[in-house]
Amino acid sequence: MSFLILFLSDPVGIALLGALLLGGLFCFLRRPKEPAGKWPPGPTPLPFIGNLHLLDLRRQDKSLMKISEKYGPIFTVHFGIQKMVVLTGYEAVKEALVNSAEEFADRPPIPIFQRIQEGQGIFFSSGELWKTTRKFTMSSMHNLGMGKKLLVKKILEEFSFLAGLIESFKGEPFKLKLFNMAPTNVTFLLLFGDRFDYQDPTFVTLLRLIDEVMVLLGSPFLHLFNFYPFLGWLFKPHKTILVKIEEVRVIIRNYMEASKQHIPGGYVTSYTDALMQKQSEEPKTETYFSDANIVASILDLVMAGTETTSTSLQWAILFMAKYPEVQAKVQEELDRVLGPRRLPEYEDQKALPYTNAVIHEIQRFVTLLPHVPHSMSVDTHFRGYFLPKGTAVIPLLTSVLLDKTQWKTPNEFNPSHFLDADGNFVKKAAFLPFSIGRRVCIGESLAKMEMFLFFVSLLQRFTFHPPPGIKESDLDISPEATFTMRPQPQNVCAVPRS
Repeated sequence: MSFLILFLSDPVGIALLGALLLGGLFCFLRRPKEPAGKWPPGPTPLPFIGNLHLLDLRRQDKSLMKISEKYGPIFTVHFGIQKMVVLTGYEAVKEALVNSAEEFADRPPIPIFQRIQEGQGIFFSSGELWKTTRKFTMSSMHNLGMGKKLLVKKILEEFSFLAGLIESFKGEPFKLKLFNMAPTNVTFLLLFGDRFDYQDPTFVTLLRLIDEVMVLLGSPFLHLFNFYPFLGWLFKPHKTILVKIEEVRVIIRNYMEASKQHIPGGYVTSYTDALMQKQSEEPKTETYFSDANIVASILDLVMAGTETTSTSLQWAILFMAKYPEVQAKVQEELDRVLGPRRLPEYEDQKALPYTNAVIHEIQRFVTLLPHVPHSMSVDTHFRGYFLPKGTAVIPLLTSVLLDKTQWKTPNEFNPSHFLDADGNFVKKAAFLPFSIGRRVCIGESLAKMEMFLFFVSLLQRFTFHPPPGIKESDLDISPEATFTMRPQPQNVCAVPRS
């Protein structure tokens, strides 16, 4: 009922609902007829509203999981007048994204991302443009050191700046958001070739814009714009997002112009350089590496490539402050294996099973990115149902990470999910925070490396506590729904370890 409450709580909402009903009626009358009996089952939609009355717009994933209890692992749901198929649970998601990877590989035209990227870039493009851009991006990132020891050195260098900033608070409270700086800087190093000083105006501006856009992307009215784009004139969040995105584009274009000064012929030191060099080598008729696609590709990595890892690190520190017994056990293992002074290597995770299990459990429990829609690239028969080309599909990752058939205590923070009876680390097939298949997160290897190295380095150097006067039990681990599931704005204290 949260959808109706949102509208009927004020006069403006009532007016919006009236306009929505009129616009919905127009589209309902004009929609094409579809063959009956071919779609998965689902709740009966109301006229114009669809099934929105059953959804919490801020936690659609939890609402969809509730619906799946009645209709099973594959069902149809109506977001207003838009029909989508939802897949829940590990088995259904794996069957679709792995066994039928090519058929589920496209993206549907999500209105806000159509306005931002116009079908360009890495994450929300489809077809040959997506395949070419993704392949080039992965190759370029590998050449720049993603997943290699060279990048380990850069991450640990960045940690030294983060540690200095934390120490400057001398044990006094500081915002969790501070942990955004280091992972974001590692991504910017790959994108632009240099790290930023934390006080650099461009760095501060980019952090602010990323934060503001991510918050707006989680707004209920932004979701309504995606459901009813023809009523866009009534909603504000998407307009604000477009203004802020253009500010980011200006910065990206400046880096592209600077790159043109030494490309071709110079050394490739960044993803921007690699794109500009590729563009200079391609025939003028080649459209895959146009300025528009280059800007869109860099923009994708500036926004999503920084948000996920930095938010995961915030969660990690919050959980350590809330669960001191877990933090102490991690530190005991680190002291025993690494000692107080040796810098970690990525390979150390094999010798740190409990620490590795804690990191994995944090990522499982918070379900950072509940879902990103896919669409059918061809007409497909799946589990007895016919899904026409272009059908929007939601592989619900929350339902995988909280699948009762895969996890002993899915709704509890429990590092033993990743440990056997002897305390050895155990990989779990249902651990899919980065998704799986053709659309698996392009930065998965970088994110895993950063998360491990930053987390271990921080726990070696500091012990984290709630601010004075706040108990561990008072720390809030309920998520704030933005584009990702962020922790609520809170403070922590960091005490240097002797």
